[in-house]
Amino acid sequence: MLERAARGEQIADDVLTPREREVVKLVAEGHSSKEIAQTLVISTKTVERHRSNISEKLGVRGQAGLTRYAIRSGLIEA
Repeated sequence: MLERAARGEQIADDVLTPREREVVKLVAEGHSSKEIAQTLVISTKTVERHRSNISEKLGVRGQAGLTRYAIRSGLIEA
């Protein structure tokens, strides 16, 4: 997904669910899974599942990849 965006291809805005976008934003801001769970009032296991689903959908791994996506998609500012 990030590679396609870097090449200038159009990326659908609805790839992630609203909850997944919330999780990406919080991950990119440096919050731990436990902190995200507390903020969103969900279990840590659910946060980890969201992160796994997001990584699979976007084809990225780890916090750095999610942060790059969040910046490029406008979820956070650099």
